[in-house]
Amino acid sequence: MTTSLADSIRATFRECCGMDASLGERLDAFATYIRTIDMPFAEAVDRLIVRLRKAEVGAGAPQVGDVMPPFHLPDESGRVVSLDGLLGGGPVAVVVHRGHWCPYCRINTLSLAEAKPQVEAAGGQVVAIVPDRQQYAAAVHAEANGAFPVLTDMDNGYAMSLNLVFWVGSEMQELMSRAGIDLGEYQGNDSWIVPVPATFVVGGDGRVRARFVDPDYRKRMTIESMVAALRA
Repeated sequence: MTTSLADSIRATFRECCGMDASLGERLDAFATYIRTIDMPFAEAVDRLIVRLRKAEVGAGAPQVGDVMPPFHLPDESGRVVSLDGLLGGGPVAVVVHRGHWCPYCRINTLSLAEAKPQVEAAGGQVVAIVPDRQQYAAAVHAEANGAFPVLTDMDNGYAMSLNLVFWVGSEMQELMSRAGIDLGEYQGNDSWIVPVPATFVVGGDGRVRARFVDPDYRKRMTIESMVAALRA
């Protein structure tokens, strides 16, 4: 990727983050920009999504009414956080991200941070989970202004228990590498396995109240739906 193109992408990313708009509108704006400047990459993403949907990747993730699988994962400072411990403070929105390298996840992070007053008013909490090493989890936490804990799921172990993981494929691996995304640096392994982004709103009884799982990583649960589920 040329320096000028990388600079343009970063500038557009910042513009999308600064939009006075909903999370969905910010994500759509960034996706439209990427399709405009790099149609081959966007078309490769479209093919990836078709493959994942055909394989029903993510379909086996916890459903509404299911007990959410427990976790004990380190946060951005190394402190171990458990789902049971969080639920002691109220319902929790468990948000699974692809990683700090993903601009869509970072746009989502910003919107979640902005929604902190609404989340607290609903009596809820947010926790994000990434397959990144601790330093990158800390970077996500910093971008969220410390609004919620960011947990490290090394080697996607917890995401595997949720039936969310997949191999990006040789085409996307090549395109991502060409774009300067060194997934091995972020994750500490060379598997090129990532999770489907997902959000599970878990009630005090440990059961899933609402879920959003979509192989199209450009789509996320709306803030309004998340807050409504926390309030319920």
